[in-house]
Amino acid sequence: MSKRWVASVAAVAIGSGMIAYSNQNAAVAEPEPVSNGLPGSGPCASEVSNETHSLIPEKLEIPIPYPKITTVPYPAPVTDPVRVSQALPADTCTDPCPDLTDETDQAPGNLSSVLNIPDVSVKFTPFHFGIPVPGADIQLPPRPPLVHPATEEAPRSAAPATPKIGDVTRVAKVTGSGSVSRTDKRYQVNGTDLGIMWESAPDQIAVAFGDTVGKGFQPPGGQGDDWRSNVLGFSSDRNLSDGMSLDSMVQDSRCHAAELLDSRKLDNIEITTIPTSGFAVGNRQYMSYMSIRTWNSIPATWWTNYGGIAYSDDGGSTWTKDPYAKWDNIFGVTKFQVASMVPAGDFVYMFGTPNTRLGAIGLARVPAADVLNTSAYQYWQNGNWTPVGGYTEATPIVDAPAAELSVRYEEATGKWQMAYLDTSKAAIVLRESDSPQGVWSDGAPMVSAVEYPELYGGFIHPWSSGDELYFTMSTWSDYNVFLMKADIGA
Repeated sequence: MSKRWVASVAAVAIGSGMIAYSNQNAAVAEPEPVSNGLPGSGPCASEVSNETHSLIPEKLEIPIPYPKITTVPYPAPVTDPVRVSQALPADTCTDPCPDLTDETDQAPGNLSSVLNIPDVSVKFTPFHFGIPVPGADIQLPPRPPLVHPATEEAPRSAAPATPKIGDVTRVAKVTGSGSVSRTDKRYQVNGTDLGIMWESAPDQIAVAFGDTVGKGFQPPGGQGDDWRSNVLGFSSDRNLSDGMSLDSMVQDSRCHAAELLDSRKLDNIEITTIPTSGFAVGNRQYMSYMSIRTWNSIPATWWTNYGGIAYSDDGGSTWTKDPYAKWDNIFGVTKFQVASMVPAGDFVYMFGTPNTRLGAIGLARVPAADVLNTSAYQYWQNGNWTPVGGYTEATPIVDAPAAELSVRYEEATGKWQMAYLDTSKAAIVLRESDSPQGVWSDGAPMVSAVEYPELYGGFIHPWSSGDELYFTMSTWSDYNVFLMKADIGA
């Protein structure tokens, strides 16, 4: 997520406004330098893998919105995606595209840098008021058939004990300058966030990132050029103890990660589209996402148009946003705007919150064959799976506040795990349950804003096992993704 002034304010509120909170259960250890010669490690990556940026930015650009009336075509225009493949050097210290990635024009020192204060500027940005107009004549597929699922009992399981969190370590940087895969040099991913993971094929993990910038990247947040709403990488790295290396990213040109899900990039209409989870059913990949209307809502919030589902039938190279698999944001308070979707058994379970970082978590399920048919969904309401009342009536399974939700089902043990940012604790917490509807354990803080100011995310790596939980975390001040490891006690 980037391009949002208000989110920066919210991140500061999380990072410093709640600084009194401390994680009593977790000891945070600094990572040791990695230089074992494995791909994606060694001096090239490790010498700056612990790099963090000052909380005082070098530049502070203050957007000044002004109203603008804009015609908006519906449906949105569609362009055929361009995809290329490129053989990259095995040695990540080798820059495959110096002509594209070298930034030689360094700004001369100024008074702001000498005094260690931000170079403040303003940027006038349009806040659009849209007038719908007919778009291109696009032939939409037929709607899925209307189905009427039954109401079924779904009692809750007993709450397990609160997870015991031991040491929590920042393992390595996943994206940006100094990352184990040098995404700035290999894919022009200089700044990005999230790092949402799912097993896309045997021995392969897909990793989806949010708003991404390339050349000219300047934290905090995603300031810079070459803005893409989202990008996708793949990893086969099972040795996570030295970081998670990316084998490849979906590219649209040489050394350039492609935008997967397009967006209008018009503030107050659709500013961006952000992945929220991913999963595979058979050979089809699915990605839940949120269509962001504007980041410029009240502090600690944003406003979505809807939560939706996209799918890919070519291994994640190209994606289609299904025109009917959507959950509209009614009056800005509707559930399932930010979703985490998990296949388990015959069903896919959808855990979701409203837009903002302040809502409770609801739950739905759908037969795996009907993921794109919203009429096939049952919502958990007071001990039942039922379509009655629809998604607006789902009973919370975890109380507010919850944000950046990540849920995992471990088939071998039948255990459910849930990680998310709890803004009341200013920490990424872990809960566990014996059933998707709970009762869920209390949230155990893993990392807090005391150790990592402006933190958010907390997306579980699917190959975590036993007492080792790996997850990705972002911070607003770095605006990049780090791989974390938490030791989970018995």
